[in-house]
Amino acid sequence: MEVKMKIGIIGAMHEEIMELKNSMTNINEVQISNLKFYEGKLCSKDIVLVESGIGKVNAAISTTLLISQFKVEKIIFTGVAGAVNPEIKVTDIVIGTDLVESDMDVTAGGNYKLGEIPRMKSSYFKADPYLFTLAESVAIKLFGSDKVHKGRIISRDEFVASSEKVNKLREIFSAECVEMEGAAVAHVCEVMNIPFIVIRSISDKADDEAGMSFDEFVKIAARNSKSIVEGILSIIK
Repeated sequence: MEVKMKIGIIGAMHEEIMELKNSMTNINEVQISNLKFYEGKLCSKDIVLVESGIGKVNAAISTTLLISQFKVEKIIFTGVAGAVNPEIKVTDIVIGTDLVESDMDVTAGGNYKLGEIPRMKSSYFKADPYLFTLAESVAIKLFGSDKVHKGRIISRDEFVASSEKVNKLREIFSAECVEMEGAAVAHVCEVMNIPFIVIRSISDKADDEAGMSFDEFVKIAARNSKSIVEGILSIIK
């Protein structure tokens, strides 16, 4: 007998959740403060979908509410990101093995590395192995192994649009891509003991042309992420 579960799905922007919402059935909208949560079915699974808003604090608030108010048992964060690894191309997929808040900087206050959070057991939040395996398998089946990458995702409250900065971030963190929410989601899930996965479709190269590239490719990237989420939901147990 199939075990019932409720899965939280988060996207930062309207573009990142719109197609998922349009595919849902039995939708019940719940508003908490300025956030709208959509309970319903997707691929025959019980889900709660939310547009968190941009940035780490917004993402953390939405994640906390999904866990505390809606009692979700797993969380999938989906959306777009800028490539940090120069070998990754626009519309490629990155599945996070671990996530770090790369703008956390207490290096002046002691023997800390950039990204390290004082008094935390770990500052590198590891994705759930089962969800990671599902995401990787689905993504490769959909897009081919040459377009699917796995590795570290970094988050910062900044839209990175500088070749110089992105090269430095790659050097420091060995990251695959950069975005503005995933590590905050991972941080909350780590503290609350909730399995999570972060899946990103690349919309830009986080370089000097990033703004123009983002506007052009965000819808394509969001569709790619949606396909992976639906693939995961169709086989998750």
